[in-house]
Amino acid sequence: MSDVPSSASSASSSQRRSWGATLKVYAEPASLRMLALGFSAGLPLLLVLGTLSFWLREAGINRTTIGYLSWVALAYAFKWMWSPLVDRMPIPLLTRALGRRRSWLLLSQALIMGGLVGMAFSDPLVALDPIVWCALAVAFGSATQDIALDAFRIESADTDHQAALAATYQTGYRLAMIWAGAGALWLAARAQGDVTGYVHGAWQAAYLVMAASMLVGVVTVLCSKEPNPKPLPPSKNLREWLQGALVAPFADFIQRYRWQAALVLALIAVYRISDVVMGIMANPFYVDMGFSKDEVAAVTKVFGVVMTLLGAFIGGVMAMRWGVMRVLMLGAVLSAASNLLFAWLSTRGHDLTGLTLVVSADNLAGGIASAAFIAYLSSLTNVQYSATQYALFSSMMLLAPKWLAGFSGQFVDAYGYVPFFVGTACLGVPVLILVALASKVRLKPGYSEI
Repeated sequence: MSDVPSSASSASSSQRRSWGATLKVYAEPASLRMLALGFSAGLPLLLVLGTLSFWLREAGINRTTIGYLSWVALAYAFKWMWSPLVDRMPIPLLTRALGRRRSWLLLSQALIMGGLVGMAFSDPLVALDPIVWCALAVAFGSATQDIALDAFRIESADTDHQAALAATYQTGYRLAMIWAGAGALWLAARAQGDVTGYVHGAWQAAYLVMAASMLVGVVTVLCSKEPNPKPLPPSKNLREWLQGALVAPFADFIQRYRWQAALVLALIAVYRISDVVMGIMANPFYVDMGFSKDEVAAVTKVFGVVMTLLGAFIGGVMAMRWGVMRVLMLGAVLSAASNLLFAWLSTRGHDLTGLTLVVSADNLAGGIASAAFIAYLSSLTNVQYSATQYALFSSMMLLAPKWLAGFSGQFVDAYGYVPFFVGTACLGVPVLILVALASKVRLKPGYSEI
């Protein structure tokens, strides 16, 4: 990996770079690789959450059970627990042939594909346990892929290019969510034909196609070059290995930022809180407003994701031109403000034009914020512990918002949608303060300022 430029040279090169040179970054091999690997990362999420819940509900599984099954996604929030293994432990034979990052990527992708095939051949009407275990395998494999992929991305380019890699990663990720969401429903409907009611074979066909779609990531890994992370010193015994794998990555971050580490971690923990808390009630809101499944699928699953892609692209370009912290602040403002549009929409009833405008603004804001936030997390990471530290950061950003989001339904029942959406917008105010304070944090030598 090339040396990260100093803060002065990074800022200077960012200012001198023309728009043409900025846009050309997206055509570089590293950016194209992240597009394909982002697709591989985004595919499994909906297949164990939204799409799976649609399948189970159509099969007659009660909503309480479906709610409990959503806990399989907690694997993403606790991936930091096994991230040190992904960061340091070699896989017999595979690591020698492919390298540390690519071997873990390939192993996790194989686990995802196997879990999706297992889900395809499991009928929830016959037995629910097999589909639960297979979904858990997919979630675990997906979280492990995220750990290895984040390290792969961080080690593949210097800090000046991280925003572009984050943007292309988000593009691939969102395209996969369209395919795993609207695409899976479309495949199941085509396979079912004119037959009414629940048909397991239709979902089996859809999930087998989804499993085959993971080959995009597999081929990309096999055709990619292993990045050059810093060499790991050999461990003399288990205690020394645990010190290097578990303690050192977290101690490194605290030592570099000292008391400012609390400020940075607080920002990470709450930056996406407005979006996450509001998002839990989004689908119930659409139903209560009288929007049909076709309308919701077309506007939110396809058109909305396209707007997120556009936002990620714009966010990546702006971050390279103006710096990550400025775009991080802009993303926080837009994310909170877009929730106020949902409060306005809740007074309109069934207004498809209004839904399209609101979803467009919300997803555009989310894309800008996500691209800047990923670049920010990447800039905080020491490449020597890239998998472990980034997994900790990305896990932290979900824990508090997900916990608070669990009370969102109770709030809506008590006070209604307008106060709820206004309240979620107000949750963004502390985020603005934290971004302003974090912008004064100086990165340590060897890491470029943002």
